[in-house]
Amino acid sequence: MSEIRHNWTKEEILEIYNRPLIDLIFEAAKVHREHNDPKEVQVSTLLSIKTGGCSEDCGYCPQAARYQTKIEKNDLLSVEDVRKAAEKAKSAGSSRLCMGAAWRNVKDNDEFDEVLDMVKAVYDTDMEVCCTLGMVTENQAKRLAAAGLYAYNHNIDSSEEYYKEVISTRGYEDRLETLSNVRKAKLTVCSGGIIGMGESPEDRCGMLLTLSCLTPHPESVPINGLVPVEGTPLEEQEIVSIWDMVRMIATTRIVLPDTTVRLSAGRTQMTDEGQALCFLAGAGSIFAGDKLLTTPNPDFNEDMKLFNALGLTPKAPYKKGDKPKVDEEAYKTRPENGEKIKWSRPEHTIDKNVEASKKPKSEKA
Repeated sequence: MSEIRHNWTKEEILEIYNRPLIDLIFEAAKVHREHNDPKEVQVSTLLSIKTGGCSEDCGYCPQAARYQTKIEKNDLLSVEDVRKAAEKAKSAGSSRLCMGAAWRNVKDNDEFDEVLDMVKAVYDTDMEVCCTLGMVTENQAKRLAAAGLYAYNHNIDSSEEYYKEVISTRGYEDRLETLSNVRKAKLTVCSGGIIGMGESPEDRCGMLLTLSCLTPHPESVPINGLVPVEGTPLEEQEIVSIWDMVRMIATTRIVLPDTTVRLSAGRTQMTDEGQALCFLAGAGSIFAGDKLLTTPNPDFNEDMKLFNALGLTPKAPYKKGDKPKVDEEAYKTRPENGEKIKWSRPEHTIDKNVEASKKPKSEKA
């Protein structure tokens, strides 16, 4: 069985990435079968519980307030709306609901209390619960865990070097600190990135190097293909090729053998055959439903047709028997004085981000 390593070098990972694709897929498929059931795919549904108005300048994101995109801003959903969405997702075949809020970081306020109640409501449906809410402190992560959260997503997006070409309003080290806080709360970690933003193969391998150095490795790694959105700084980026996506999935599978590799954003740009290659190369999870926060996604019924054609089955929730236990008193108790949060704001200049933020509405709407 493939060794779980935390001492990869970028050169080693790049050598794997650059192998002939046929050889790379074959090796990745072997590793996938050694560590996972290749016929089982974990199906998640992503729900935006608070859309738009984010203060960050992430170059790929239509939810950034500074860019004039066609995203409709929505306030925080109600707990009942989230519960109904969870029931709908579960009936369609999803085993996990991931709730996303367009926040820079979590604050100990009434809205966070509502999110904690949402987590408990989804937990009560017997689905795995995941959140992606921005940066979190250790205490906030522990409150989420006490409410029944199973996983926390916080992507590192790219290599540390290329990250600075995409985002200037939050530091890479803050992303890693958030992942550390999540791990201290005994939550499972979900962290990956985006390809197709203009980065090099070295940057893609640099991202995998960072993830491989985490101890333990993240339980899941989403690999997203950039979906260029009008009004964002990356609106004119070319769609990443299916060959690059397969290559990235396969390399991730080999470097992180026990991790669930999630085929995430960008699937609407792929053929069924392309997605089949991704599953063969080691993808073990997808997001299902017609929308990923704000970008299009294949219809659930189409996914099930593909599953049937390939002989794949949805994975049941808590397959490892690791359903968390709720501590209602702990998640409902706010810290008396709150934690002192010192999240960084590098604020170096990214020309394309500045230019996009200055465009008048008429040019971007």
